[in-house]
Amino acid sequence: GRKWEYQLYPISWNEFEDNVGYLKAQQQLELRVVYGMYPDVINNFGDEKDILKQLTDSYLYKDILSYGGIRKPEILEKLLRALAFQIGSEVSYNELAQLLGIDKKTVSNYIDLLCQAYVVFKLPSFSKNLRNEIKTNQKIYFYDTGVRNMIIGDLNPLEVRQDKGNLWENFLIAERLKYNAYTSSLSKGYFWRTVQQQEIDYVEENAGKVTGFEIKWNPKSKIKIPKTFVNTYNTEVKVITKENFREFLK
Repeated sequence: GRKWEYQLYPISWNEFEDNVGYLKAQQQLELRVVYGMYPDVINNFGDEKDILKQLTDSYLYKDILSYGGIRKPEILEKLLRALAFQIGSEVSYNELAQLLGIDKKTVSNYIDLLCQAYVVFKLPSFSKNLRNEIKTNQKIYFYDTGVRNMIIGDLNPLEVRQDKGNLWENFLIAERLKYNAYTSSLSKGYFWRTVQQQEIDYVEENAGKVTGFEIKWNPKSKIKIPKTFVNTYNTEVKVITKENFREFLK
């Protein structure tokens, strides 16, 4: 009478580092953010583009369509592209429905299907004490940044990308999600924002304790931590960059 459920993620950063070693993993950081963490992608250096194309073509546009009984693959493709361009931003189902020419319920059903297939995941807004906190919005991220980049057809290196910040944010939040799952953590993840545009990239709550994280690629980025968040929840906000990100995943 027991039921077992298994969550199958792409390889985690910790698994990758344990396998190849700290130095090699660190050297490949930018490659992993761009090409993602699927085993075939990692193990076939130089062929990442072809493998990602095969992966997205077979997995996203055949298996998921078949599993979900979706009869209009072009709608799913447009939805995925729209979500891929919006990582790091709040998602409006109404706006997506207007963009795709379908109803809001269909958008919701398609996104739920993509979540069930471990293509994307939702990050809800954190709200407890302040009247001006955004309470119902959500962000949607990809489990694998390589798949995301293949969907929009952009595998350029980080140094020339305009979406570098959002891509790094997606990568780290997905890795944190894997870490929490593998360690059986009871932490819940959120983002925090007020109507005055005060924002924290990632917030975790565990046993009543709240911790905020600001995610920046550049260690020299100027960051203004909202005192409202710190004072309201009597907590700290940690800044995570490419220099200290391993602390976030341990």
